[in-house]
Amino acid sequence: VMSSSSSSALETEIFQYIDAHQSDFIKDLKEWVAVESDSVQPHLRKEVMRMMALAADRLAELGATVKLVSLGSHQLPDGQVLPLPSVILGELGKDPQNPTVCFYGHVDVQPAKKGDGWNTDPYTLTEIDGNLYGRGTTDNKGPVLAWINAVETFRALKLAMPVNFKFVIEGMEEAGSLGLEKLLEEESQSFFSDVDYIVISDNLWLSNKKPALTYGSRGNACFFVECGSKDLHSGTFGGIVHEPLLDLVALLDSLVDSTGHIQIPGIYDSVAALTEEERKLYGSIEFDLEEHRNNCGVKKFLYDSKEEILLHLWRYPSLSIHGIEGAFHEPGIKTVIPAKVIGKFSIRQVPHMDLSVVKKQVVEHLEGVFSKRNSPNKLKVSMPLGAKPWLADVNDLLYKAARRAIKTVFGEDPDFIRDGSTIPVARMFQSVTQKSVMMLPIGAADAGEHSQNEKISRHNYIEGTKLFAAFFIEISKLH
Repeated sequence: VMSSSSSSALETEIFQYIDAHQSDFIKDLKEWVAVESDSVQPHLRKEVMRMMALAADRLAELGATVKLVSLGSHQLPDGQVLPLPSVILGELGKDPQNPTVCFYGHVDVQPAKKGDGWNTDPYTLTEIDGNLYGRGTTDNKGPVLAWINAVETFRALKLAMPVNFKFVIEGMEEAGSLGLEKLLEEESQSFFSDVDYIVISDNLWLSNKKPALTYGSRGNACFFVECGSKDLHSGTFGGIVHEPLLDLVALLDSLVDSTGHIQIPGIYDSVAALTEEERKLYGSIEFDLEEHRNNCGVKKFLYDSKEEILLHLWRYPSLSIHGIEGAFHEPGIKTVIPAKVIGKFSIRQVPHMDLSVVKKQVVEHLEGVFSKRNSPNKLKVSMPLGAKPWLADVNDLLYKAARRAIKTVFGEDPDFIRDGSTIPVARMFQSVTQKSVMMLPIGAADAGEHSQNEKISRHNYIEGTKLFAAFFIEISKLH
C-alpha cells in the first residue's frame, strides 16, 4: 500500500504526462469521431463494424488481450437481416494481488447530419472556445478514450498497473444494446468471475462545473389502454351511443392530477422511504432551477425548491401520458366517432416498486373507473414494456475511491446524483454479474448528447482522463 506522499508524487507525474499529451489524445478523438458509427440507421452498419475494429486495435496496442464476440444478426421491421456488431471483451493485467475493474462503454452514436442544425460538421471534431464539437464526443467515444488514455499513461511512464483491467465495449447501445444481456449471462461465470467492480461512464454531471457521481436511475413501465366498438357517424349516432374516445379521455384523466400526483391507489405504498442520510445528499447539490427551467423552455415547474424538484425527478414515480392512437389527428374537421382508440402512458418507477404489482394496480384502477361509466365498449389494458430501476450504495468502496479521485483532480467533493430516466445497462450489469456498479460521468450538463452540437470541453476530456488515472490509484489503495 502506497503512502499518501508517494501516491501524490505519482499522481503529479501522471497528470503532467496527461497535460503534455493533450493534443495526441484530442487527435485520437478526432479519428474516432470521423467514423459515422450510427447504429440506428441500417446503411451505416458497416461503419459501426469499422469503429469496433478501431477500438479493438487501440486496446491491443495497450497490450490487452482482445476477443471480439459475435452476436449473430437481427431482423429489421422491413424484413432486412443485418449483422450485429461484435462486442469487445478485453483484459489487461492478471495480478491476483490487484483488484479487477471492468469498464463498460459504447462506440456507436446517435444519428447526426449538418442539416439538423449543427454549426459544424458532426463527424469532424472541431474545437471552438475550448469545446470539442462532434457526434459521440461525450456519448460515448470521449469517455471510452479517456479511460484508454489513462491506462496508456501508466504504460508510457513504465509504471506498475495499480489494478487489473477488463473492457466491455459494444456498438449497439443507441439501438437498445441488442444481444448484450445474453452475452453478459453467458460470460458471468467466466469473463466476469474475477471482476470486482464495474464502471460505466456514459452519462452527465448535473451541473456545467461541478463533478457528479450517479448512484441510481428510475425504471419505466409503458402501458396501452384500449377502448373499442366500431366507427360511427356523429350525426346519426352522436348523443345516443357510448363513445370510445370519451371513455378513454375519462380513463386517462383519472391517472394523474394537476399537481403531478399519481391517482392510482397503492402506487406509492412500496416507494422506498426517504432516509435522513439521503435527504442530506440533496442539500449540497449544485442545481440551478432557473437555468434548468430555461433549458426546458417552461414557464414554471410543479415545485418551487431544488430539493422537491430533484426528489420528484429521481426518487418518486411519475406518470406521463404520451398519446392516443386511432383518433383523428390530421388538420381539418372529420365528424367520425372513432371506433377503437388506444391511450399510451408510462410510469417511471423507483426502487422497491414491483413491476407486476404496478401492472395489477394500474389494471384494477382503470377497470374500476371504466365500470362506473356503464359503457358497453371493450376495455383492454396491457404493459408492452417494463424496465426496472437501478440503485447503488453510495458507501460502497467504489464510490469512496471515485470521490477521493474527484477531490484530487477537481479540488471538491462531487454531487451524488440520480437519473430521472432509465439506464438499462447499469441495472443489467448489476443484476447479471452481481458486482458493484458505478456510473462515473466526465461530461458536463451542457454537453448536448443526442442533440445538435454535441461536445465535450477540452477541460472535461483531459481532466476526465486524469480522474480515471487517479481513480485506479485510489481503488488499489482501498484494497
